[in-house]
Amino acid sequence: MKFKPLKDRVFVKYSDEGEKTAGGIYIPESAKEKPQKGIVEAVGSEVKEIKVGNAILFDKYSGSKVNIDNVEYLIIKEEDILGIIA
Repeated sequence: MKFKPLKDRVFVKYSDEGEKTAGGIYIPESAKEKPQKGIVEAVGSEVKEIKVGNAILFDKYSGSKVNIDNVEYLIIKEEDILGIIA
């Protein structure tokens, strides 16, 4: 499926987080928080610094969640992105 965000919006797919803590403890699905990082899938025409394929870090409560083909995405403004993960 193709999705093209408008203006300064960025279309992000949540990155996969491990299901286990560093100490080896498994976390149940109900206790997990959504990750604050993701991979950019598409960008709007006014986005200046973010490119498709960038791994980004964003604020916890920013953007609008969208579920497409049973995959959760986030549509977020470029100004709400905290940085690019190198």
